[in-house]
Amino acid sequence: MVRNSAAEEEARSAAVSTPSTDSPAGESDRFQPSYTSGQFRHMFDLTGRVALVAGGGGGLGGVIAMALADFGARVAIADLDLDAAKKAAQLCARPDQDGALAISMDVTKPGIVKASIAAIEEVTGKIDILVNCVGINIRKPALAYEPAEWRKILDVNLSGIFYVTQAVGRGMVERGYGRVLNIGSVSSLLGHPNHAPYAASKGGVALLTKVLATEWARHGVTVNALGPAYTETALTADLLADPAERTRLIAGIPAGRLGQPEDLTGAAVFLCSESSRFVTGQTLYIDGGRTAD
Repeated sequence: MVRNSAAEEEARSAAVSTPSTDSPAGESDRFQPSYTSGQFRHMFDLTGRVALVAGGGGGLGGVIAMALADFGARVAIADLDLDAAKKAAQLCARPDQDGALAISMDVTKPGIVKASIAAIEEVTGKIDILVNCVGINIRKPALAYEPAEWRKILDVNLSGIFYVTQAVGRGMVERGYGRVLNIGSVSSLLGHPNHAPYAASKGGVALLTKVLATEWARHGVTVNALGPAYTETALTADLLADPAERTRLIAGIPAGRLGQPEDLTGAAVFLCSESSRFVTGQTLYIDGGRTAD
């Protein structure tokens, strides 16, 4: 075997690492951008932003609201339950920020929604970030649903999200900036039994997300969604209280566990920040591999 000398190896290394000088002008520059250390940290910073979390009085919405506050956003909590909204707002208060707000809002009433949004903007001057985290469910076989039950779920989970997003979106489009984040579900992809209206509503949310994204992208507004698998919240508490059902659901998740509200916070901050400025119309599934299986 012929071994190269140390000098030959050094020369070879230098030749490999030396940029070519015979490429067209400017071509190599595309691969050598002028970045400096630490300049990307601000892309997750929400300082100066105002975030409205609709449904923020619940466990999932409240945790997302706290995460946004931790990254600098001033948070407004809107919920049908005013006491729950106030408690969540207290948890979002930060000494270096203007106070968090709480307001009662029925998302199924367009007039109330408009008035609530106007009241928030009168105090904050704007809403930069909207998180739609409203949702209800009634589990039963499809043949057993009453028309009123179907309408109730669709009114809250789909129409309610549209009413709130429409009201907030007007200001975002006018100002040329906004982040909308809808909380969807893996039920938009999977045919879970006993979830007919819920699945229909979440499928609608996924497509509404895409439609609004295409309409508002040119105005600097992104619209995305998160699709969690079964997550331990008040919405799933009754179902997960059954040990057999809990075991069955966990068995369907490759990660081997149920979701926790904090599992959504990193993705939520990303999709509400400047770091996601070129991401829109997408649903990111936070599901422990459920939809990949």
